[in-house]
This record gives sequence, C-alpha cells and structure tokens, in this order.
Amino acid sequence: MAEINAADIAKKAVGWSIFVSVIMIVAGLLAIAMPLEAGIAVNLFVAWMLVFAAVAHFIFAWYTRRTGSVLLKVLLGVLYLAVAIYLLDHPARGLATLTLALAFYLLIEGVTEIILYFQHRATNGASWFLLNGIITIGLGGMLWATWPSSTEWAIGTLVGISIFFSGVSRLMISLAARRAVTTKLA
Repeated sequence: MAEINAADIAKKAVGWSIFVSVIMIVAGLLAIAMPLEAGIAVNLFVAWMLVFAAVAHFIFAWYTRRTGSVLLKVLLGVLYLAVAIYLLDHPARGLATLTLALAFYLLIEGVTEIILYFQHRATNGASWFLLNGIITIGLGGMLWATWPSSTEWAIGTLVGISIFFSGVSRLMISLAARRAVTTKLA
C-alpha cells in the first residue's frame, strides 16, 4: 500500500481548490448572463433554507422542552416559516426584500475580506483578499443606492459578480499555494 505524505495531500487540496475556483467563475458568469433567473434562484434557495431552519427550531424545541423557553423556540420557528412562505408565495416582493438584505451582506462580506487581507498581508497572494473586499463593498454600496428600482436585475448580477471575483481571488490564491508547494518540494 502506498504511503500518503503531506506533499501529496497539499497538492490534492490545491487541485480541488483550483477546480472549485473555476466552478465559481463559471457560476458567476452564468448569474451575470441571466440575472433575473439567478435572482429568483437565490430567492428560492433562501426560502427553502428558512423552511429547513424552521423545522430545525421545531425539532430543537421538542427535544429541549423540559429545559424551558419552548415558546420562544417555537415562535422563532414560526417566524422562519412565515418568512419562507412569504418568499415562496411572492417571489417578486421577496426578491426586493432579498435585494436589500444582499446589500447588507455584501457590505459585511467586503469588510471581512479586507480584514482577512490585513491578517494575511504577508502571505503570497493576500492582495487578492483586498481587491475582493474593495469590489464587494462597492457592489454592496451600488445595490444600496439603487434599491428598489433595480431589484429585477441587481441581485442576480451582483451575486454573479461577487461569485466571479471570489472565484478569481480563490484561483489566484490557489495558484500561489501550488507554486509554494511545488517550490518546497523541489
């Protein structure tokens, strides 16, 4: 049986990271090309995640019913379920609501990416965190400034751009990691 060493694991991990990066780039380009469809898909995804979260809250409330605060757990589950039903029943209005929520998300993600840059600025390829953060904050700001008039195209386009640039930055970091792994092995 062949022995697996750390270099083989690192090469495989970098290879998978490059593969995921390319998938992210393609997904981002598809979302940009079909923004309304991408926006509706995001709306449906969020709605179903809220349904699953509601079910999880109900299950948690049942199994922890003897510990108290069951009513609060059930009410939280009902809230999740109500929002999910709203998003599923009114996709256009739900898309407008999600567009506003996306603006907040992108602003927070951009700040997080910039914090990552400062934490890893000595690392090869860390400037991609900074670029991604600046672009993501810009997208969040644009979305905030144009809401609600741009709801039909904004969420799909901006999510697509964010996914695309996240894929590009991940690809650049992965390629830098592959160079580092190859250099250390040579």
